[in-house]
Parts: sequence; C-alpha cells; structure tokens
Amino acid sequence: MAALFSWLPSLAYPPEQDGYWSPVTSTLDWCEENYVVTTYAAEIINTLTNLLFMYLASKGIQNCLKHGHDTVFLVAFIGYVLVGTGSFLFHATLKYPMQLVDELSMIYTTCLMCFATFSYGKSMRYSTFLAIGLVSLALFVTLYYHHIQDPAFHQNVYALLTAIVLFRAMYMMEVAIRPRFKSDERIALNPRPDRAIEAVRKREDLRDQEILRTMWKMIASGLSIFLGGFAVWHLDNVHCSKLIKWRREIGMPWGFLLEGHGWWHLMTGTGAYFYIVWGIWLRHCLNYRHDEYELYWPNWFTMPEVVKGRASANETTKKTS
Repeated sequence: MAALFSWLPSLAYPPEQDGYWSPVTSTLDWCEENYVVTTYAAEIINTLTNLLFMYLASKGIQNCLKHGHDTVFLVAFIGYVLVGTGSFLFHATLKYPMQLVDELSMIYTTCLMCFATFSYGKSMRYSTFLAIGLVSLALFVTLYYHHIQDPAFHQNVYALLTAIVLFRAMYMMEVAIRPRFKSDERIALNPRPDRAIEAVRKREDLRDQEILRTMWKMIASGLSIFLGGFAVWHLDNVHCSKLIKWRREIGMPWGFLLEGHGWWHLMTGTGAYFYIVWGIWLRHCLNYRHDEYELYWPNWFTMPEVVKGRASANETTKKTS
C-alpha cells in the first residue's frame, strides 16, 4: 500500500493521544485514531464529513420553504440536520451524551418518515393513533437503549424501521402511479375534469410511466449509495487494524482516504437525502400534482430537488403581478 503513494508528499501520523474532550465515555470508539490531527476533535475526519448533512439539510429546508412542500418534509430535513449535528458532536468528543444525540436522532427522524408514509390518505383518528404508537416506540427505544447500551440494538432497530418505510413507500408508488395498478377509487380522485377523455388518459399514462422510470432510477441510485456506505462501514470495522497500518504507512493527508467511517457519513447522508427528496416528489404525485411539480436532476453529479414546474410557476407569477 505504501508503494502506491510513495511518490506523493506526505506527513507522518503523530501518535494517538489524549485531547481536550478526554476521557472517552462513549460505548463506541471507531477506527479513526483519536486526536492525531488536533487536540480539539477526537476523530477529525469522522467529524468533518458530517458537514455534508448540514449542507444538504440547508438545501432541503430552503427548497421546502421556497416551493411549498408538505410541512412533514420540512420537519424531516430538520431531523436530518440534527442527525448530522449530533454525529459531528459525537465524533468530536466521543462523549456518551453526544452518542445518544447522534444515534437516537436517527431513530426519531426515521419514525417521522414512517408517520409521513403510513398516515397518507388516512383518517385523523388513524393518524393520531399512529403518531401515539410511533412516539411510544421512540420512547421505548430511547429508554431501553440507554439501559442496555448495546449499539447492535440501535443498529437493528434503525435498519428495520428504514426497511419498513422504504418498502411501504415503494408499494404506494407502484399502486398509485403505475397505470395498470391504479384502482377505480384512485382514478376517481383525479381532479382533472377531462380525465375521462381517452386521449387525455393516454397522455397521463405515458407521463406516469416516465415518472416511474425516473423514480426507480432515483431509488436505485440512493439505495446503492446508502448500501455502499454500509459495506464500507462494515469493512472499516472488520479490518480496522490493517487500515490503521496502511494509513500510517502512506501518511497524511492520503491516509484520510482510508477512513471508512467518514465515507459511511458521506454515502449514507447522500442516500438519505435522495430518499427524502423522493418522498417529496411521491407525495406531490399522490396528490395529483404531477404537472405542478417536477424533479430537477440534470446529471449524476448533482443533487436532485423537487421544484415547481414551469406552468405552476407561471401561474403563481400571474397571481402576484
């Protein structure tokens, strides 16, 4: 490994040491060596990679306010920035309270997305009981996790909740948008007065099929990035001693590229952002606002966002002029 980077200028890693926030009180101490770059941050790469969460959260919040998306997604982006902030503080300090902020905010934000997914189209009574159930679940996870202090419990609960929400949203997308799966009740909700005209229906079916293709491309991209981050996280845990050896052989800053947990932050943060944006677009489609909103995602190197379509924007301009 050192031979590959021997021609590049580098700085030797200093020895691991105590720092400003010592001693470590968290139940987890990741593969990045502590306080080797600065005495003010225990794991500097794991800390700074959380800035992506803060950037994408600010982008999402601004988008929700500008384009009038449902409030639940604004709250979801607020939860998303809390995840990034909690993780930033946890990795900077390796203190147990900050670990709880990091890990439990992941559970709370996923519960919020669970509410947004399962409450759609339901009665107030159903939504109220669902909210009470999810709050009770979040409270139970908080208290039980604090009691047992086993990170595996948190990881399993988070994975289960995420899978439930994801598969439910996929199901809703297919049955509500794909023309051959639409029920008569769903078709009757279409507010367009000319929906019964054959030409209009065919045009809408083609539009919906194109939306579905783009949605599945978005899901595949976000999920691949997210699961790729999980794979890197796993390798970072399993091969930690070897990675530390390689990092010390090649020196700084090139060794930073082998900080697997930092890549986990970047990749899962991106995947989670994709999911929330997909949820926003799906909600507008469920509300038959396909023509008012569109996904802006010009290429693979940009972050997608849902914006008002040209027709809707022009209509808003006319009303305000």
